Amino acid sequence: MLDDRAKLLLKTLVERYIAEGQPVGSRTLSRASGLELSPATIRNVMSDLETLGLITSPHTSAGRIPTARGYRLFVDTMLTADREQLPLQSLAPDQPQKVIANAAHLLSSLSQFVGVVMAPRRTSVFKQIEFLRLSDRRLLVIIVSPDGDVQNRVIFPESEYSQSQLVEAANYINAHYAGLTIEQVRDRLQSEVEKLRGEIASLMQAAMQASSEVMTESQSDVVVSGERNLLAVTDFSSDMGQLRRAFDLFEQKAQLMRLLDVSSKAEGVRIFIGGESQVIPFEELSVVSANYEVDGQVVGTLGVIGPTRMHYDRMIQIVDITSRLVSNALSHRKP
Repeated sequence: MLDDRAKLLLKTLVERYIAEGQPVGSRTLSRASGLELSPATIRNVMSDLETLGLITSPHTSAGRIPTARGYRLFVDTMLTADREQLPLQSLAPDQPQKVIANAAHLLSSLSQFVGVVMAPRRTSVFKQIEFLRLSDRRLLVIIVSPDGDVQNRVIFPESEYSQSQLVEAANYINAHYAGLTIEQVRDRLQSEVEKLRGEIASLMQAAMQASSEVMTESQSDVVVSGERNLLAVTDFSSDMGQLRRAFDLFEQKAQLMRLLDVSSKAEGVRIFIGGESQVIPFEELSVVSANYEVDGQVVGTLGVIGPTRMHYDRMIQIVDITSRLVSNALSHRKP
C-alpha cells in the first residue's frame, strides 16, 4: 500500500516520463508534484518505490523511469480518462470488410501507433452436416451454416463406413443437433455418447472436430494498420532488434489473433502492459483493446499497440469510441 504522497509522486513521475521520454529526477518531481518536500525526502520515497518494483533507475542517469508494474498501478488506480469527443469520422456501413479496414486505419491515425482489428467471427452454428465417402478410410464432411455458407473438411476415421451408414448418421445428427452451436453439441455429446449407436457416435465426434477446425480456420484475419508509425517512436527507432521483433509480430499475426481472442473474454477496455499478456511477451509493447458488437453480440476485438510509454488515457478514449463506432456501423448495415 502506498500513502498519498507516494501515489502522487509516482503519478507525477509516470506522467512526466510519458510526456518527455526522459528519466525524471528529484528536482523535477518536486516542482511538478507541487509538494513542499526536500530533495532528500523525495529521494527516500523514490527509493521505496524502487524497492517495490514500481520504478527503476537507468545506469546512465540519476533519474527514474516507471517499470511495467508501475505503469500497471498508474493505469489501474490513478488514471482518469475524460470522455471528450475525439475528432472521429463515422465508419460507413456499406461493407463489413471496409468498416474493419477503416477502423484499423482510424485507430492508427488517431493514436499514431499501430491499429489492429480482428474481423467478425463466423457463427459456430451449423444448419446441416453431410458425409461423402471418398474411399475406404477417407470421408468428406460438408458443413452448411444458417446463412448458406458451405465449408468442407476431409477426415480419416478409424473405421470404414458405407454410404448408407453415412446418410443415416447425417440424418440423425441434423434431426437432433442442427441449430446448436459447436460448443452446445459438444456438451450434449458428453452425456449422450453412450446412448448413441457406435458409428453415429464416432462420426458425430469426428464431425464436431472437423466443424471446430473449420470455424477456427474461417475466423476472419487480423487487419493491421500503421506499423510504420513505430519508426517514429524513439523507444523503438534506437533499437533495431526491438523494431524487427515488432514487425515480425505484425507480419505473422498468429500471436495477435491469440491476444485479441484473450481480450474478447473481457468487458470494456482492457490494457496489457509490457509482457503481461504472455501472448505477446514484449516488455517494450503495450496493448489497449476492446470488443465490438453486432446487434448486441460480441463478434470481434480491436485495439492499439504501441510503446509502453504511451498516453494511456487518450488510447482508452480512442479504442473505446472506435469500438462503439464499429459496433454501430456493423449493426446498422443492410443485409
